Amino acid sequence: MSVRRRNFIILVVDFLIIWASIVIAYLFRFNADIPPGYVSQLFVFAAASTLAVGLTFAYFDMYRRMWQYASIGEIIGLVKAVITGIVLAYLWTYLITGNRVPLSITTRTLETMLLFMGGSRFIWRLIRVNRSAKNEMKTNILVVGAGDCGALIAKEIMTNRSFIQSKLVGFIDDDPYKRYMQVMGYPVFGGRGDIVDVVKMHHVHDIVIAMPSSKRAEISDLINICMTTGAKVKIIPAIDDIITGKLAIQTLRNVEVEDLLGREPVNIDLNGVMDYVTGKIVLVTGAGGSIGSELSRQIASFSPSKLLLLGHGENSIYTIEMELRTRFAQVAIETVIADIQDRERMDQVLGQFMPQVVFHAAAHKHVPLMERNPSEAIKNNVFGTRNVADAADKHGAARFVMISSDKAVNPTSIMGATKRIAEMYIQSINNTSRTQFVAVRFGNVLGSRGSVIPRFKEQIEAGGPVTVTHPEMVRYFMTIPEAVQLVIQAGAFARGGEIFILDMGKPVRILDLAKDLIRLSGLEPDVDIPIRFSGLREGEKLYEELLTEAEATTATQHERIFVGKAQSLDRQELELKLLHLKNIIGSEPQVVKAAIEQLVPFFIQEHVAFNLEPELQHDRRAI
Repeated sequence: MSVRRRNFIILVVDFLIIWASIVIAYLFRFNADIPPGYVSQLFVFAAASTLAVGLTFAYFDMYRRMWQYASIGEIIGLVKAVITGIVLAYLWTYLITGNRVPLSITTRTLETMLLFMGGSRFIWRLIRVNRSAKNEMKTNILVVGAGDCGALIAKEIMTNRSFIQSKLVGFIDDDPYKRYMQVMGYPVFGGRGDIVDVVKMHHVHDIVIAMPSSKRAEISDLINICMTTGAKVKIIPAIDDIITGKLAIQTLRNVEVEDLLGREPVNIDLNGVMDYVTGKIVLVTGAGGSIGSELSRQIASFSPSKLLLLGHGENSIYTIEMELRTRFAQVAIETVIADIQDRERMDQVLGQFMPQVVFHAAAHKHVPLMERNPSEAIKNNVFGTRNVADAADKHGAARFVMISSDKAVNPTSIMGATKRIAEMYIQSINNTSRTQFVAVRFGNVLGSRGSVIPRFKEQIEAGGPVTVTHPEMVRYFMTIPEAVQLVIQAGAFARGGEIFILDMGKPVRILDLAKDLIRLSGLEPDVDIPIRFSGLREGEKLYEELLTEAEATTATQHERIFVGKAQSLDRQELELKLLHLKNIIGSEPQVVKAAIEQLVPFFIQEHVAFNLEPELQHDRRAI
């Protein structure tokens, strides 16, 4: 219906209400027998009221309001317009006829007009809302958490226009005192054990977890329960939104994989970090990558005197440069396009800028690709690291922090072995350098380029199948910001020669991760999205380790960071083996792998046989 047609209909209805209200008022006043002298007054009063109320309605914009969204503001405006119009009509009638309209008639006319006009608009609102409801089914919402946050979410659902097609069915709360009570007029059905039954009984479409102050492990358990229901799960991200009063419907977000890890947030010793980063020249290699770019963001927040972003790919470096210049305008940023395999270029860059702290994140990390290209892994991960480390040593950097991997422990892949050799080199150079060389070792990070999570999401969006290498494969995971915060913190503990190991929590089975991602998409594993097993790829292990047998850990000042015992390495012997390794670069893969075995005693190329038939012969190695 057009706006003009709608307004014309409302205008006609209003005029009928005005005349009907005045006629009713006169009939009641004179017991249905209006004296002849008052009949003419009735018509004058009705005509004056029609003109006066029409003018006041126009003045108060009563015909520009969307009555299907009417609230207290619209009601107040209606009352003001009607009262003003009747007062004007009363005065005009007196001036025209010379007789006052009886006060009882004026009062009853006012009451009837307010009742009919307000009622007609309320009926209009009901018709519009019901018509919209028929066009789109209501979304039933269940809120988990009947505390302050849950009550605020309920209020948002009831009052926010974005939720006009949503319906709150009630709450879930583990507090026995709240069970069977009501919050905001809605029932508390029970505890978490009742979620599945409540979702089925009330046909719940969305579940909102409103428990921002709960521990991550508890939230993870709740999410796992909610995902079994098939309902979409949303969550309030932080208690800060409650404290600062920022809680709004926009703060709701979808549940992500990291919520399922059940890991508590990392607490960083800002003072300790700022001591070695603030006011210093800091170099980040591989600054365009997942880890390197997050390192750059967090380091920029500590106000270094200059931040050097070094990378081989111009597009990724340009992207992080533009982001940092926007977010941290006060930080001096230099971008350097360079290949860490170019020894002279590394010497030139570090000689020109003289960084005091170096974070070395540049590396080839893709395991199967490095198996097929072992020489490239060696050139980049081993000799690229040596080039940057030697330049840092030569030009007097105070600290050098290398990003390593859990795949460097008892490696079965070329990538892992080359990272282990890089660790060995920085441990050996530390013995003769004024620079404090350390490595930080951790597992997989969620969402990094080449990681399993983005691949699974792509496969789910394409309708499947989701491919998992082995049903028993497990990996350690943490989020990129979490890993980077711990890397920066570990750098503050550096004394030289250490390998820091980050607490990765409990290992996660990749098959379970794939199923969780499918459920988070609102689908059912092996029903909506099939899962297929592809078998272990070259160099892959069923499980990863964080320490070799020769290493032992001791605690640091941070509960999530441990330090491995520094191993004694013969620098000259290592240099001879590296020279041999350099000479055979480009040779047949078997020759290259044999040379690596001479450097890394625990390097074993193994491939676990895997049967893709339905009767899977699982590798039952202890995990």
